[in-house]
Amino acid sequence: MAQNKTQANSKSADEFLNTITPEKKQKEAKELLRIFKKVTECEPVMWGSSIIGFDTYKYTNSSGTNDWMITGFSPRKQNFSLYIMQGFADYQQDLKELGKVKTAKSCLYINKLEDVDLTKLEVFLKKTVEDMRNKYKK
Repeated sequence: MAQNKTQANSKSADEFLNTITPEKKQKEAKELLRIFKKVTECEPVMWGSSIIGFDTYKYTNSSGTNDWMITGFSPRKQNFSLYIMQGFADYQQDLKELGKVKTAKSCLYINKLEDVDLTKLEVFLKKTVEDMRNKYKK
């Protein structure tokens, strides 16, 4: 069976964030870290070299049963990628209220935090985390 290429590891999320440049991007990434910790009530876990994940769930596909993060983010060069694993079909109204965002299958892209309403982002993340936890009860 093929194993996921991106795996949880013991690297430090704080140490990773300290390497982010420019300084404004690093500051914003640390603010996202604070929000995700508050919303999930979990400590961050590095997944691969650049994704910070929170909490886990098990899913099964053709490669077997796998662990994956319930949510997380990555401070990419061009934007922040926020991982909303269940996608956005049930959250269209929330997306309209967030501000300037783009989406892909399970990624919410934010160029800079000033583009979004952080209070509404926090509410949105709480909903998505709760929905994932209800769907994948441990």
